[in-house]
Amino acid sequence: MKAPIAFTALALLVSGAVAQGQPIAPYKDALFAYRAETASRADGRILDVPYDEGQDIDRRDAVPERRVQRNYVDLAPQRHERLESWRTSAGTVEVGLVGGGGQPGFVVLFVHGKGGDRSLGLIDWSFGGNFNRLKNLADRNGGLYMTMSAGLFGPPDMTRASALVADIARRFPSTRIVMACASMGSQVCWSVAGDPQAAPRLSGLVILGGQSRAADLSGALAARQGRALPILIAHGTRDRVYDAAQQMAIVEGKAARQPSYPIRFVGFDGGTHGTPIRMLDWRDTLNWILSRT
Repeated sequence: MKAPIAFTALALLVSGAVAQGQPIAPYKDALFAYRAETASRADGRILDVPYDEGQDIDRRDAVPERRVQRNYVDLAPQRHERLESWRTSAGTVEVGLVGGGGQPGFVVLFVHGKGGDRSLGLIDWSFGGNFNRLKNLADRNGGLYMTMSAGLFGPPDMTRASALVADIARRFPSTRIVMACASMGSQVCWSVAGDPQAAPRLSGLVILGGQSRAADLSGALAARQGRALPILIAHGTRDRVYDAAQQMAIVEGKAARQPSYPIRFVGFDGGTHGTPIRMLDWRDTLNWILSRT
């Protein structure tokens, strides 16, 4: 079904505004924004976000960790949600897409963790409704939200991820591409960021409860020939899979060596491995990245 002319015109108008540097508009900020107690240090490079399971799971969810309260969710983006198979130079990639037609002002590409597939990032009711908010932010601001099935994170899967990023850039040559990878999927983000063919096409990187190493950052800089890539690393302080202190050290080390580099750490105080997926403020994150692109 073709979109109504008025909607198409509005989408193009909003897309142009975002492309010209206008911030992404508020959407349910009272529910999803970081609380006032959030502490900022190192000129905003380090955010200490309070997290409490009683408030952020038990009172936020109708069924804890299964179904968020109804007021957190708006299903309007489902009108523009579809599953597709994209043929890339490295093979077919199964993707999910949310957003209207035309040239998107930005693309967010989400990569799941171990055992997941493209459907994980399309779930509306779990993870505190945070994926639904991301869908709405993209759909309402002329962007495109994408998910992909990354398989087992082997070399062929990494190659397909790079090829998918190249294909997105080919289809939408004026858009900005932000990759967001969760847990073990962080290997995919860093693989693409270290690929000299794909890295220049990225406008930002978001690592959610993943593993980052100094060598990954060095590889990304080399692949982009020194051109900065805005990077946000979000982690729970009680994560038992990947150590939070090691992840924050990546940010602090880079900031010490190059104070102007756009890199940020968002730590959820008391949060565990999955907390960043539930708690990341996507509007704050995307505005921080896109304003530095």
